Amino acid sequence: MTVPTQTPAHVLTRARALLAAGHPGPSQAISVLATVLAAQAAPDGIGPALTGPAMLAGQLSIGWSNDAVDAARDAAAGRTDKPVAAGVIGVRPVWIAAYAALLAALAMALAISPLTALILTVIVGAAWAYNLGLKSTPASGLMYILGFGPIPAYAASTLPGQPLPTWYATAAAALLGLGGHFANVLPDLTADRATGVAGLPQRLGARWGAGAVRGAALVLLLSASVLLLVASRFHWIAVAGMAVACVFAVMGAVGTGKVPFAAAFGIAAVDVVLLVVLGYVGGGGYAQI
Repeated sequence: MTVPTQTPAHVLTRARALLAAGHPGPSQAISVLATVLAAQAAPDGIGPALTGPAMLAGQLSIGWSNDAVDAARDAAAGRTDKPVAAGVIGVRPVWIAAYAALLAALAMALAISPLTALILTVIVGAAWAYNLGLKSTPASGLMYILGFGPIPAYAASTLPGQPLPTWYATAAAALLGLGGHFANVLPDLTADRATGVAGLPQRLGARWGAGAVRGAALVLLLSASVLLLVASRFHWIAVAGMAVACVFAVMGAVGTGKVPFAAAFGIAAVDVVLLVVLGYVGGGGYAQI
């Protein structure tokens, strides 16, 4: 039997499909935000070098596991933008990539420190639990809180002495995660209803409409910015950040498709800059301004 050979074009197409199935946009964005938070680390040593790659590998594993689990549901919903659902790449190689990325993420985090590995396990584990079934339960929101709230702790664990993050940094990250969850489902509310996905935002939408989901997303996202504004004692940098966050909020309020989710990342980026500039670890930061 002759084994068909794969042309370079075919291999490149599959590679692109695999990358797209990993949700590269959100994966890179979250990894950059975590890396920026850890920018205070010493310029030498293994911690600073692996902080971003470990988080990126973990986020890619989340994206791949999501598309692998949802392949049949995405196909039923006509999601031609999903490579697995569209048949461009099979489920098996995506699962292999997901597990390989997960192992690589945990290995790199463990190389930084056991604490870093533990925190990343919570972050990535919550997202995998969401993908494997909790996305269709009211606990979907809790998984986003667990997937985002510990990010300041993850970054702080790579710093010398592994200081604890401030409570407001953790609370702001959790609010951003939950708000992002509501923003992310907005374009898919109808499809989710048809395929039986009934997470926390979908339940709110079924009862009160899509406007309630959009409103909840904006309130949660801006609450994170307000929290940082108050914690900074209305420092001028936080005031400026709040103004920029409001601009992104308006974009999310009037935008359609993926615009609200992109606006959510915009607000998150503003808040991360505030945390870096004003401080997010115990023993420093806002109290000294």
